[in-house]
Amino acid sequence: MAAVTTLNPKAEVARAAQALNLNISAARGLQEVLRTNLGPRGTMKMLVSGAGDIKITKDGMVLLKEMQIQHPTASLIARAATAQDDMTGDGTTSNVLLIGELLKQAELYITEGLHPRPLVDGFDIAKKESLRVLDELKLKTGAIDRDTLLSVARTSLRTKVHAALADVLTAAVVDAVLAIHRPPKPIDLFMVEMMEMQHKTDMDTQLIKGLVLDHGGRHPDMPKRLENCFILTCNVSLEYEKTEVNAGFFYKTAAEREAMVVAERKFIDDRVAKIIALKKQVCPEGSGKSFVIFNQKGIDPLSLDALAKEGIMALRRAKRRNMERLTLACGGSPMNSVDDIDASALGHAGLVYEHVLGENKYTFVEEVSNPESVTLLIKGPNSYTITQIKDAVHDGLRAVKNAIEDASVVPGAGAVEIAAYMALHKLKATVHGKARLGVQAFADALLVIPKVLATNSGFDAQETIVKLQEASAATGQAVGVDLSTGEAIVPADEGILDNYIVKRSLLHSCAAIASSLLLVDEVMRAGMTSTKG
Repeated sequence: MAAVTTLNPKAEVARAAQALNLNISAARGLQEVLRTNLGPRGTMKMLVSGAGDIKITKDGMVLLKEMQIQHPTASLIARAATAQDDMTGDGTTSNVLLIGELLKQAELYITEGLHPRPLVDGFDIAKKESLRVLDELKLKTGAIDRDTLLSVARTSLRTKVHAALADVLTAAVVDAVLAIHRPPKPIDLFMVEMMEMQHKTDMDTQLIKGLVLDHGGRHPDMPKRLENCFILTCNVSLEYEKTEVNAGFFYKTAAEREAMVVAERKFIDDRVAKIIALKKQVCPEGSGKSFVIFNQKGIDPLSLDALAKEGIMALRRAKRRNMERLTLACGGSPMNSVDDIDASALGHAGLVYEHVLGENKYTFVEEVSNPESVTLLIKGPNSYTITQIKDAVHDGLRAVKNAIEDASVVPGAGAVEIAAYMALHKLKATVHGKARLGVQAFADALLVIPKVLATNSGFDAQETIVKLQEASAATGQAVGVDLSTGEAIVPADEGILDNYIVKRSLLHSCAAIASSLLLVDEVMRAGMTSTKG
């Protein structure tokens, strides 16, 4: 009888083999759910919420976050896998598959009476050797060129969306990151704005080297399209406000009250007059130049009318995040007062225009010279498509960022796992005692990635693995599986490249979590319960 039941008779206890089976069955159950999603040929899952909302995806991160997982061990594995995505932006499905397979291989030995401790020691030895192999497989150490970044982004995106769309998104994602990359500063992906537009098809998704705002001008006579524009970014109230003082006013005559109203109005009119004067200074008649105002605060109808008469496009109540990006995209300085306003505070854009879609207005700021902030305009015929593209683009951006920061990449298509498997087989002969069984289990578990890639493409897993092992032994190169033919290929020659940091995190976290779960010999549910009733 477990000691905890003496302290809490209502405690639920699973001991020894029962506890281990509980953990292994949870890991294998989660593995079976995500197995069919891996790789470019993986299938989709449809998630239906309690309210009937539908989400169609094959992204492991989305699935694990949206699914209601109640089993404690499965929940722990899911949290570890999503943490991997938070850290590196990819590898969620692989994480779940590898943890499940490590426990599955360990179970074969444990059912024959082997204690988990030697297996865990073997896992540790195998993990270190796998990391050494990973370092040997590094490619392109140093500055990464655009073609390599395109290969990394394409490899990541093709596992999330269909190939034709992935190729469209690849160039957009790479160019977006390169536009905001300013060495030696770290890459801030928040400077890539994602704007959704339910319009046309998913293939019309594009990169705007500038900014797209989800609102437009508020006066019918304002110009809808301007070229060669000066941009004024300001946070100044241009609407009539009553004087705020804690005192009472006593007017002798109605004329005095009118004078007070005129004075209050003049306060705003003077601000507008200063902006119009600056516009006339920088945009002389016949110069072909124009003037645009983005204001974070309000602009009242009279001020809008005055600005429209001068041919100025003005947007009011712009969002704060857009105001921060405007100066990064167009240059200039954000102004909090019109008192010291001059031409040095202005940014510049080659084209500013308004696009109306149904009841929604969008303002495009394009043709900027050196943007530090850009916009990915995500288009699609429905909300499911847009959400799917958004999730894919998130992973693509992280893949490009990782490649630049790592200054290296590794071959994909299961090549790292095959190379590590071959190296571990050689290492096993040098390991003494029962720990070599842990090395063997780790090596066999690594094959789950190429096996599942082959299975999801319609090929026989065992036949594919044998071909890969033969090719690896014959050539001495890192070989992966060709998902079109099931034959062995050299992924680096085909442009199939993965992130180094993703593979490194994968090996670290999977070995650690699998080892922790194997060493659990008692699972207790002994929380406080209500004694009422």
